[in-house]
Amino acid sequence: MPLSLAYPSLKSQIDCEGFAIIEEVIPTDLIARFPVDIESPQPDDAVRRRRGKAFAIRNLLDTVPQARAIAESSELRALVDQALDPKAFITRAILFDKNPRANWAVPWHQDTTIAVQERIEQPGFGPWSVKAGVIHVQPPSSVLENMLTARIHLDDCDADNGALLALPRSHADGILDTDQTALLRGDIEPVSCSVRAGGVLFMRPLLLHASLPSKNPSHRRVIHLEFAIDPLPDGLEWFRC
Repeated sequence: MPLSLAYPSLKSQIDCEGFAIIEEVIPTDLIARFPVDIESPQPDDAVRRRRGKAFAIRNLLDTVPQARAIAESSELRALVDQALDPKAFITRAILFDKNPRANWAVPWHQDTTIAVQERIEQPGFGPWSVKAGVIHVQPPSSVLENMLTARIHLDDCDADNGALLALPRSHADGILDTDQTALLRGDIEPVSCSVRAGGVLFMRPLLLHASLPSKNPSHRRVIHLEFAIDPLPDGLEWFRC
């Protein structure tokens, strides 16, 4: 049975809760080909380091060939088609790796920027920035509401290993300010999103999420893919991986 047919309510769960976890999506042979230790791909401005150790890589599909095989796997694609749309395309790809030399906390936040081809001023878009040579901008919340993030886990990840924390249903009220974020944090019990290697956490970019440092730091590699479907206004174009 196709993997997508095994989860007929995937889109409904993501729409309602803001996230969903599907285990055993990526075949083990694809994960085994992915390097455990990634040294500096080029261009070097795509790599972030701590104590000389790479812990994040932007523009991942252009710098690590094994990542593209995972991102374009039929198993992942079937679920993205169901959860978002068969026309969905990848607009941003990042690797995160918590490890003994790069172990950090991430405060509560929403993912509120997108990657675009060039800067074209539009009402409601801004501020602008450049990350690893790619132009980024904060769009209106209506753009983010029609996107989907897939966090592909290459290692087992639980509460002791820096698992993502999520506030269910916090994606439903658009881009939140500091006071709104604090209010939701007081009202909603966080969920620790444990995912085994090969599993995928799907989430809406506007879901409030955070993570703690790993208590038992080893490798916690996650491929972060952002998918979009809708065209941007008046000549503004998505960056495509």
